[in-house]
Amino acid sequence: MSNLFSVKDRVCVVTGGLGQLGRAFTNHLVSEGAKVAVYSRRAVDKAQVEELFPGAGDRVRVLVASVADKEALQAATDEVVADWGVPHVLVNNAGIDSKPSGPPEQNGPFETYPQEFWNDVIDVNLTGVMLTTQVIGTKMADERRGSIINVGSMYGLVSPNQALYAYREKKDGKPFYKAVAYAASKSGLVNLTRYVATYWAPKNVRCNLITFGGVKTANFDPEFIEAFLQRVPLGRQAEIEEFMGVVQFLASDASTYMTGANTVIDGGFTAW
Repeated sequence: MSNLFSVKDRVCVVTGGLGQLGRAFTNHLVSEGAKVAVYSRRAVDKAQVEELFPGAGDRVRVLVASVADKEALQAATDEVVADWGVPHVLVNNAGIDSKPSGPPEQNGPFETYPQEFWNDVIDVNLTGVMLTTQVIGTKMADERRGSIINVGSMYGLVSPNQALYAYREKKDGKPFYKAVAYAASKSGLVNLTRYVATYWAPKNVRCNLITFGGVKTANFDPEFIEAFLQRVPLGRQAEIEEFMGVVQFLASDASTYMTGANTVIDGGFTAW
């Protein structure tokens, strides 16, 4: 059975691979024997790569390619194909959200939410997934094999509960709203995943979505965590390692009859 879940020598692309989740995905896949090309908006030098991905050696490469720039994506992918061959796995992980510390209008009421912030989030979280999938998925289809893994969010299935953020007004004296763009972008991935899955099924390219809940990090306010955990049946945030198994499953031959599916890992948040 262990061979069924093997990703040894598979060529993987992870977008947004320098962030918290992206680094974890990359380090895990490399530890299981895969080669990983990280697509990032920023360049890093060799010393930084070694620090971010300890022990990975030449099994990790970081290429500068914004998911919103199709020409950059094509150039990076051509480089990967020339050196390692057509990717077996694409993890569409790159994503952005409104920052809690951002300007008031970024976290203000829906009635006055600026289009510029909407455009920024949609360009990365939804259009970026489409463009990256176009570029890499086309090459997978030519090879008649491949697994595309889209990284979603529980807010792609349910609307953000604005009551979770009520403490901000008491704390800062200003209303705070979880903005619309992130939820809209992540819900768009649900049907983008289904579309790609059915479109490329004849070419044996699979496409699945993972819907994640909150992962433990030091960046959240304690007041938010207290309110959030009351709405999670398991009563805690995820440890980042708890997300690795499903990524490996979808990247491996253990999931070869699975496409167009959404795997929810949220501690039960969307079950209530």
